[in-house]
Amino acid sequence: MKSKISILGCGWLGTALAEELIACGYKVNGSSTSPEKISKLAKMGIQPFLIDITEHKALPDKFLKASILVIALPSQNSDDFNYLIKQIEKSSIQKILFISTTSVYADTNEIVTEASPIRTSTRANLELLFKDNPKLATTILRFGGLFGYDRKPGNFIRSDNKINNPEGYINFIHRDDCIAIIKLILSKNIWNTLLNACADTHPKRKDFYKKEMAKLGRQQPVFDNAKQSIYKIVSSEKLKKLLNYTFKYADLMQY
Repeated sequence: MKSKISILGCGWLGTALAEELIACGYKVNGSSTSPEKISKLAKMGIQPFLIDITEHKALPDKFLKASILVIALPSQNSDDFNYLIKQIEKSSIQKILFISTTSVYADTNEIVTEASPIRTSTRANLELLFKDNPKLATTILRFGGLFGYDRKPGNFIRSDNKINNPEGYINFIHRDDCIAIIKLILSKNIWNTLLNACADTHPKRKDFYKKEMAKLGRQQPVFDNAKQSIYKIVSSEKLKKLLNYTFKYADLMQY
């Protein structure tokens, strides 16, 4: 019998993840801050809960009756998360999958791995709240820029068509890869670790966005070369080896 999983934050990624987990036989609780979305989640087979961690209210007991909690929230407030952790500690949840971002790494014009230093940021501080908690087995999953389906990279550039940092490199990941990776972490019981997740290729911003904007029929972009380009290239080698994973969308220039 598969575990019950609660997903805190059924947004663009969390909702798609919940649907896939249900299709795989999991029972899934899902939360949203939007009352209008509750009925939509229920129709998908998700047990819905209206939860806003900024309100500092006790989380519903039924939502916390799960063995695993996936946290996929954009919130950056440490007070909100400190309150959340106190709620989790009193529940049956012992395993946490915390969705984070590769933006915690500084732009050092180098390849960065999980062992690389991270810059001081609110997201990095939130990671530590979970990583340093001995009561919770937490895996932190740092995704690159998310794209896929209705989230088209050709729309990421502002209406003035100007591409800043054109000689920099991108670190992106398709939603299908995100979900496949999460499923493997759950099925293989990969806990108490830190993983980067980005596609294998890292094209230059000017090349990638020129291609993606052309797909949508947008005007050719303008490259802002006023400043020296800065970047980081995020390595996912640890994840690929640990999970024996091959990216579905490995070559971003072929997407």
